[in-house]
Amino acid sequence: MSDEASWPEEIRVSRDKKTLTVKFDDGISADFTAEFLRVHSPSAEVQGHSREQKQIVSGKQSVAIMKIEPVGNYAVRISFDDMHNTGIFSWAYFHEMAGQKDELWAAYLAEIEDKNLQRGA
Repeated sequence: MSDEASWPEEIRVSRDKKTLTVKFDDGISADFTAEFLRVHSPSAEVQGHSREQKQIVSGKQSVAIMKIEPVGNYAVRISFDDMHNTGIFSWAYFHEMAGQKDELWAAYLAEIEDKNLQRGA
């Protein structure tokens, strides 16, 4: 299935609000930490309006998910306890990240290390 055709069957936040599990109807499933979602937020604040404008977000190791709200039938808005809530996470974006999670995380860790930033606050 293509990303557009994949549909989430389950979206669940852990009790500690630190992990979001997304399971798709094509068998793809991923556990995303709140930190991962926060630093990969699809918001313009993080992604910018072009690849060159992408911001590296650090200091979010202890961030938690406060709320998840549906946006139409194609996405959710995640509110984090650092008050960031402008990212709209589409089903296609979750599906894409699920397939690249390890690579995205490794690239993030390398980039914050390269810029001498910290994951903790």
